[in-house]
Amino acid sequence: MSTSSFSPELLEIHSAISKICSNFPDSYWADLDQTATFPTELHASLARDGWLGIALPESTGGAGLGISEATMMMQTITQSGAGMAGAQAIHGNVYATQPVSKFGTEAQRAAFLPRIIKGEWRICFGVTEPDSGLDTLGLTTMAVRKKNGWVVNGKKIWTTGAQGAKRMVLLARTTPVEELKKKSEGLSMFFIDFDKTKPGLELKKINKMGGRAVDANEVFFDNYEISEDSLIGKEGEGFRIVLHGMNAERCLLAGEALGLGYAALEKAAKYARERVVFGRPIGKNQAIAHPLADAFMQLEAAKLLTYHAAKLYDDSKNPDSGITPYAVGVAANSAKYLAAEAAFKACERAVMSHGGMGYASEYHVERYLRDCLVPRLAPVSREMILNFVGEKVLELPRSY
Repeated sequence: MSTSSFSPELLEIHSAISKICSNFPDSYWADLDQTATFPTELHASLARDGWLGIALPESTGGAGLGISEATMMMQTITQSGAGMAGAQAIHGNVYATQPVSKFGTEAQRAAFLPRIIKGEWRICFGVTEPDSGLDTLGLTTMAVRKKNGWVVNGKKIWTTGAQGAKRMVLLARTTPVEELKKKSEGLSMFFIDFDKTKPGLELKKINKMGGRAVDANEVFFDNYEISEDSLIGKEGEGFRIVLHGMNAERCLLAGEALGLGYAALEKAAKYARERVVFGRPIGKNQAIAHPLADAFMQLEAAKLLTYHAAKLYDDSKNPDSGITPYAVGVAANSAKYLAAEAAFKACERAVMSHGGMGYASEYHVERYLRDCLVPRLAPVSREMILNFVGEKVLELPRSY
């Protein structure tokens, strides 16, 4: 990876995170992948040095840095060989805390964020539902007011890290759809106590293809009681609040995809230099060299767009910047799309360059290939990004 376009500050983060990740070799991640065991040691190491609060305010114990720096951290983690499991172990701590930081009260920030930054609490994000998928406005989980709190009924799916989470950022309806003029109204954001010992909360783990070290779950709420002070922001403004974090998450996913692609490419190039067949390194063959060279260029192009999008996001916080949410959205979605596609190409070609050994777990590239489907699918599919660009940029008729 070329680092000439990075600022000294980003390079410092790359160096610091690389040093931490060097304690967790490929064998560590392969073992956790096989046993589906959470990377507690990595999470603790990052918490110990304050990295879980990289994009949270200094007043709560965070570093007060931006999404650009957080994207570099996530890229460095996946590029170390950790893959998506390493990223998903802390991904929610970085972006799912943003609504709490921006829209929570001083009391909420003081009560919640320091414990997350210190690693005392892991959190999960409850938005996606099995019956609505990407149609966030179609979610049906309800939170109904009661004395001193709310009662939640409904279900969520693909909730990452729920097994070990102490808190959940939850998006739920607080007003039935039939009572609204617009579906985007009537949703509220909560930061809830996620206590699996309390009645009304059930988890079902999903067996999945990649990133096995970090669990994914279905979550079922059956008259689950949450406290009055768990509401984040104003009632009914949850959709606006959740939109605030979506562009940031796209930047983070783009960085994670880049790291995965670079890691796969590095292993492929090393193997192509060292593997000798017919008396010569296989890297001499253009059928091996050219696809890897092409994958490198695709990653480099996606890298430039990713950090452009992250900078736009950070700079847009200045009200005098003139940067619109539209500009940030186009850049962030485009970056996520291109980075995911470049990573997939690099991972697939890494496996093929290894020949039969690419199918063997000891070379790790098969794990990267399984992992790299995540940024293509989540948090929004490739097709929905193409729909967004077609409609919002090219002004084509909406297709859905």
